[in-house]
Amino acid sequence: MRLYLSQDAAAKALGAEATAAAIRAAAPGVDLVRTGARGMVWLEPLLEVEAPEGRLAFGPVTAAEVPDLFAEGVPGASHPRCLGPTEALPWMKRQTRLTFARCGVIDPLDLAAYEAHGGLAGLRRALGMTPEAICAEVTESGLRGRGGAGFPTGIKWNTVRQTHADRKYIVCNADEGDSGTFADRMLMEGDPFCLIEGMAIAGRAVGADRGFVYLRSEYPDAIRVMQVAVDRARAAGLLGPSLLGSGQAFEIEIRVGAGAYVCGEETSLLNSLEGKRPVVRAKPPLPALQGLFGRPTVVNNVISLASVPVILAGGATFYAGFGLGRSRGTVPLQIAGNVKFGGLFEAAFGLSLFEIIDDIGGGTASGRPVKAVQVGGPLGAYFPRDLFDTPFGYEEFAGQEGLIGHAGIVVFDDTVDMLAQARFAMEFCAVESCGKCTPCRIGSVRGVEVVDRIARGEPGQIALLRDLCETMKFGSLCALGGFTPYPVLSALTHFPEDFDRARRAA
Repeated sequence: MRLYLSQDAAAKALGAEATAAAIRAAAPGVDLVRTGARGMVWLEPLLEVEAPEGRLAFGPVTAAEVPDLFAEGVPGASHPRCLGPTEALPWMKRQTRLTFARCGVIDPLDLAAYEAHGGLAGLRRALGMTPEAICAEVTESGLRGRGGAGFPTGIKWNTVRQTHADRKYIVCNADEGDSGTFADRMLMEGDPFCLIEGMAIAGRAVGADRGFVYLRSEYPDAIRVMQVAVDRARAAGLLGPSLLGSGQAFEIEIRVGAGAYVCGEETSLLNSLEGKRPVVRAKPPLPALQGLFGRPTVVNNVISLASVPVILAGGATFYAGFGLGRSRGTVPLQIAGNVKFGGLFEAAFGLSLFEIIDDIGGGTASGRPVKAVQVGGPLGAYFPRDLFDTPFGYEEFAGQEGLIGHAGIVVFDDTVDMLAQARFAMEFCAVESCGKCTPCRIGSVRGVEVVDRIARGEPGQIALLRDLCETMKFGSLCALGGFTPYPVLSALTHFPEDFDRARRAA
């Protein structure tokens, strides 16, 4: 009998290790496979039992509940705690799982299981293609950077491919620092070989023989899993001087950052990789032309690179068949905050916030009305309910002065103070600024002061706040200072009642 239990960081935080120990004590003869997460955080620790009709879900299963659960042997479909087949649960059934197809399904460090579930098909195909053809395939798929910028991945790769240099690099930006985001962590902990395969394909496409995964120190489980996966991939010939015997060389090194939010910005990350202070570089030159150690460099985030094996395996047309407009493929929605059903939900672009928050997320955990949703991390705009019909797509959100970013979605009920949220945005920028440019370094500090004056009802401050936001938006070197105005201005525009004292005074 085979059982499956997640060892994802979220599952561990909810007691999965104690549950695993209790299962081994109650049913010592079973084969307990530790997997990544399915994404249903409210059901963790989620136990799955292999059965003829498929895997059966039981959850949440605490350590204290294990003895009763296994009192009559391994539980089956007739057990009152059984939720039914995992794949038939509403949360799973509605998804389009492409990038996360194996997460929660296999042992993340079992390379044979990875290949049995479709892994390496994309790399094998890529090794038989020319670099130009690989770049064209990725371009035609419509894949855009899932880290926030939304820049077409194939165009970036082709720029690096066409740039002549003695060496080129692939850098995976795994410094996932946005509040309410966890897709990168889940992918690395639950399907690390997918990221390795994507980086190897990128190396083949642009002529790079070395890659780096830049991981944040706050992710110890992801660091451990990725390092073991790289070692096993190297031992199996998936990395090294000849990928799968093709003669194409590619190597990966895991690097751990010290925990600076600004290292999520690609040029700051590159400085950190080089052992320098992580400050933002002026552009041009772009990293695609002069990146790591001055060489042409592809910098993509985890989900961008992990989506590439699906594209190469199924073809550009298959992947581009999902989504809407210029937002093609799927996106891992990370639903968090004050929400009943929080977790990771992979779907094609195009869902509305009504569907995501009310239907999939089940509304607020508090049971109170939803007041605002912040999409795109701490630098994302706040959307009120009257904008919830906006389709989830890059251009669609930009048209509402918002951004998708890393697709983190944080829900707030009607008790939230949006003036306080505006202050938090400015304070966050002040704390996390690298200090390189004046609009970000000084503007954010002045922003906190102005919001405090608004809170005290001082006249004339709202106009000053808007002017300051314009300066930061167009004068900052990178997105940290440039996007901080999004939450501030959206709070001011859509929730004026929270600024009423200042409006009356002004």
